[in-house]
Amino acid sequence: MKYRDFLEIAFRWYLFLFISIYGLGKIMGGQFYRKGFIPQDVATTPIVDVSSFELAWVFMGHSFAYILFVGVLQLIGAFCLLFKRTVLLGVFILIPILVNIIVFDIIFLDTYAALVNAIVYFLLLLGILYFHKEKIIAVFHILTKRKSKQQIELKTRIKSIAIVIGIMFIIFIVNQTIGTFVGH
Repeated sequence: MKYRDFLEIAFRWYLFLFISIYGLGKIMGGQFYRKGFIPQDVATTPIVDVSSFELAWVFMGHSFAYILFVGVLQLIGAFCLLFKRTVLLGVFILIPILVNIIVFDIIFLDTYAALVNAIVYFLLLLGILYFHKEKIIAVFHILTKRKSKQQIELKTRIKSIAIVIGIMFIIFIVNQTIGTFVGH
């Protein structure tokens, strides 16, 4: 094994360990102030006087479905990091979660220890992506491989554009219709 392989495995195991702890913490009730479990001093403070951290913690804890969603995704992403075949899936699951956590921490938290952890985890995920750059580039080339301009006739292009615009129009109509009914 190369030094790079040891480094990648260390990144993956480290992320698995700590992101699993955060995911389990959410599911088991260790993160966020849930209904019925809001600290008395927070619950009795007028909303305008509650700190941004406490307000955010109450808001995030308001929906167990949200907590479960994020916690389970963290666990799935973390477990995917353990296996070579699923490591990129794990990275792609965890990157948006970590970006959200970083933005959340910057905006709402008064202390920066959690932000530092989230940034470190995010950088480790980027490191794993770097270790797999050849695979990612190969997949990107396969997905974006195009026929030469001579192979694609103008009629085919126009037909394709018309179909895409038609589908977009149908999605718009359905979206607006559902929004109108739900909004009333």
